[in-house]
Amino acid sequence: MQLDEQMKCWNHAAVKVLDIRRIVMEAGAQLSSYTLPANGFIYTIRGSAVLQLDGQTYKAERFYMLHGAKGSSLDIQTNEDFEYILLYYRAFLAFPSYRKKWLLAQPEVAPFSLQYGFAPSSPLGLLRYLDELEGAWIQSGSLDLLHTKSLFYQFIHEMMVQLAEQEIKTELADPVKQTLRYIQNHYREQVTLDFLAEQFNYSSRHLSMQFKRQTGHSPIDYLIQTRIAKARNLLLRSDATLSEIAAEVGYSDVYYFSRIFKKHVGISPIQYQRKMREEARTEDRPLVISESSIGRRWKSGYIDYENHYQYIDGGSTPMKRRKTSSSMIMVALLSITMLLAACSSGTATTPAAGEGTGASSNNSSTAVSSDTGSQTNKDNETRTVSTVKGDVVVPANPKRVVVLYLQGDVVALGIKPIATSEVFNGAAYKSELEGVNSLGTWFEPNPEAVIDLDPDLIIVPSEETYTLLKDIAPTVYIPYEKMTTEERLQSIASIFGKEQEAETLINNLNSKVEESKQTLADAGILDKTVSIVEGGLKGMVVVESKQYGRGSQALYEYLGMKAPEVVQKKIDVVSEAGGSNLSMEVLPEYIGDYVFRSVYEGADNLTDDPIWSSIPAVKEGRLIEIDFDFFYYSDIYSINKQIDFVVEKLLAAPRAQ
Repeated sequence: MQLDEQMKCWNHAAVKVLDIRRIVMEAGAQLSSYTLPANGFIYTIRGSAVLQLDGQTYKAERFYMLHGAKGSSLDIQTNEDFEYILLYYRAFLAFPSYRKKWLLAQPEVAPFSLQYGFAPSSPLGLLRYLDELEGAWIQSGSLDLLHTKSLFYQFIHEMMVQLAEQEIKTELADPVKQTLRYIQNHYREQVTLDFLAEQFNYSSRHLSMQFKRQTGHSPIDYLIQTRIAKARNLLLRSDATLSEIAAEVGYSDVYYFSRIFKKHVGISPIQYQRKMREEARTEDRPLVISESSIGRRWKSGYIDYENHYQYIDGGSTPMKRRKTSSSMIMVALLSITMLLAACSSGTATTPAAGEGTGASSNNSSTAVSSDTGSQTNKDNETRTVSTVKGDVVVPANPKRVVVLYLQGDVVALGIKPIATSEVFNGAAYKSELEGVNSLGTWFEPNPEAVIDLDPDLIIVPSEETYTLLKDIAPTVYIPYEKMTTEERLQSIASIFGKEQEAETLINNLNSKVEESKQTLADAGILDKTVSIVEGGLKGMVVVESKQYGRGSQALYEYLGMKAPEVVQKKIDVVSEAGGSNLSMEVLPEYIGDYVFRSVYEGADNLTDDPIWSSIPAVKEGRLIEIDFDFFYYSDIYSINKQIDFVVEKLLAAPRAQ
């Protein structure tokens, strides 16, 4: 960029001084990889040092001027006491017509992002303006700030005169190098293409084109690859949980992180960890004998269930296969003893614990309950439970229960498990599980942690988790997504012989529902329309089924309230979790007399959005915010609490006409 072009830019620039400071570094001190937060001048006053700006080396003696662009990386190595003034500023082309003309002629150039260094021919003139700038900046009154801007232009004029005298060559900072370095240092933070472009004073399109031309990838692809590489290293070299690793590499949503990881690596994070650690152990033991065919490898489970996309916490620690749990050895010895005893007596054997056989015990002392699908063997204190995987023999009175995801129903039945999958902090039953072991996300539990707990019963919500854990202890698979709340509760109750307790819970819930409906009808609310939404400024998901969660069961299924007609038509025919992602422009058509918005940490603040604020339900105070954690679960314990919340909030809201 020619000097006269720079001068034209300064003539059409709007400028703001952001900071000016005087810094003293002692001999031997270092400054490493400091990222300039704005365009800046560095003017050395005393001593000498080696300065590097984006890898370019400058030998800075007394009175040396260096200019760097926003985002540039600065390194300083001192050999003696070193003092300099650092001046930060922001400048842009103020007049639209000139800015357009400039960008058309030189779209790749950011006029104030040049890098250069030189020894001024008249150093004290520049120092005088910088001293005055510093003094005015310290005063910081309105008049002083105006004086600061005036002095800054005088400083620029003096510097341009001296640049012209010496014919100093200026260089444009390399945006690709800057972006690469920024991503390496800030991959943990929220980074977008627009943010990177703004950071280095380039257009998004130009930065993306230049980056891809030099690296073969877009900036965001490179960001993802950097994060995945860091995550791989943490998975192999630490025992951090999956949620901790996700947060460390820049993902607040561990479920989304798992999906991204699986997309780029081919397997889930926990499968990758297990596979790589197993390979490492094999390499360390080259003479190891192949495994017995009796044993089986753990298969990690992974569920891509769209209704559980948001804020799924938890993690997994690595599974260590270097030892066999003493509890497993005891189970094996006990099984052999029972088998020998059965053979010597000549009676029929009982199905192995945890295996679906499709056969029931014919022991004469078994009491059969045809309406619950369970059988109790009083002599051996076991119960045979009919499941979709066949009959499973479980303890009649289990003491060490592990449950994944379905803990709300278990708690409602008066059972406190020894371990569960992670529970959201806002869950209705969170306090009931105080002191209970956590096993990570419900779709990727840690098998070795389960083994070490020596459970006598495991309850799981998916085929993947069933396959993963069924050889540890008697395991019952509950296909919860295909059941109503009542069906699921009854199925779980049959495992424990608590059918009567389940019936009482269901009757109490039905009574609460009828009372709540009457209360809302008396208040003139029950016949009003209600919508449930989740999202932010870029779009909203409108819930369009009774099975979606976020309060859909409480409102649409139990209380029987209706949505606006355009939504209700879908609710009437949709049997699975369903919703539509809508823009703000069309959202008002889908909002009823009352609106419930699911919110979570980091959710957009919609207060200043004109469309959202103009919706009658919002404008008139009939917006009810519901906590994502609290309304995530659909067990009978949570549904009870959710109905209480919904009725209370509806009664407290202004009445819809």
